[in-house]
Amino acid sequence: MIDTPALVDQHCHGVLRTELGLGTFEAQLARTEGPPAPGTTLFDTQTGFAVRRWCPPLLGLEPHCPPARYLARRRELGMIEAGRRLLRGSGITAYLVDTGLPDDLTGPAELGRAGDAEAHEIVRLEQLAEQVADTSGTVESFLANLAESVHGAAAHAVAFASVAGLRHGQALAPEPPGPGQVRGAAGRWLAGRRAGDELSDPVLLRHLLWIAVASGLPLQLHGLGAPGTRVDRTDPVPLTDFVRATAGLGTDLVLLHGYPYHRHAAHLAGVFPHVYADCGAAPVRTGARAATVLAEVLEVAPFGKILFSSGARGLPELHVVGAQLFREALGRVLGTWVAEGAWSPADARRVAGLIASGNAGRVYGLD
Repeated sequence: MIDTPALVDQHCHGVLRTELGLGTFEAQLARTEGPPAPGTTLFDTQTGFAVRRWCPPLLGLEPHCPPARYLARRRELGMIEAGRRLLRGSGITAYLVDTGLPDDLTGPAELGRAGDAEAHEIVRLEQLAEQVADTSGTVESFLANLAESVHGAAAHAVAFASVAGLRHGQALAPEPPGPGQVRGAAGRWLAGRRAGDELSDPVLLRHLLWIAVASGLPLQLHGLGAPGTRVDRTDPVPLTDFVRATAGLGTDLVLLHGYPYHRHAAHLAGVFPHVYADCGAAPVRTGARAATVLAEVLEVAPFGKILFSSGARGLPELHVVGAQLFREALGRVLGTWVAEGAWSPADARRVAGLIASGNAGRVYGLD
């Protein structure tokens, strides 16, 4: 095994501020469209087993304790204290927090205090556009306010994130839309929009992406969405034309949560200098098989182009599991290669440091 240094979680969300019962905890644990199979619970998943392995010791219990006992201990400590113990036990030293979810989640500063870690904001483009639309009465004011809001966000955020591919498919036209196209699309969207409606117009989604590219901040492109999202929309290959169109413009693209298409994301990171592959979310979903998935990413992507993230949202347990499964998987994979003589110990430690934190520090300017 190779020891993994402290981690920079380059994409996650905040945690819920409310106490959770068994049902509500499970709903956050495994995001599905319905109940589990009869006679089982949502703890009967790789994620659920990983929570029972890694989280009970942080709350003073033995590993693999029954879910009911774990949740009783969680309630005994209280949401704030349990969250603090879990987050501080994860080994994460910096959180990059996507604030674009509608749930009542802690923001970057609150998450950082609870975890005794640095915290930085990632601004989600589509939510920003929806907020601007709620306060803009005309097409002209909407477009002007949108450009101003993106510019303002770039002054304090470390990155932008987009779910354009999940809302409309990854094969969006790669080139920036023309001004007339943008005004027409904005007029149609505003005219038919009700408060709370999500932005899904392909022209406006492309417009947002190109505004973000012009900012120079890293742009994270989601490959994992809400329950029910079509799995083919997590495949980054259809993004290839957009990736090629943005080459040489000074903006890095980070392909998020591409599992089960993680090799495709790794391939794009290997081909294009400004593309990076996130290896988050896959360990949480694959649990005991996380080392196999991580090894497949390492088969293809250059080691300076791979970034750790937990992808966690809602439960501090998911931050813990994301970190621990990644740390164990990386140590197991690199340790095996060292034992076989394929790698030197020094090279393994250096690559572990790059993936755990060094690459994120360089891409997001955290140093």
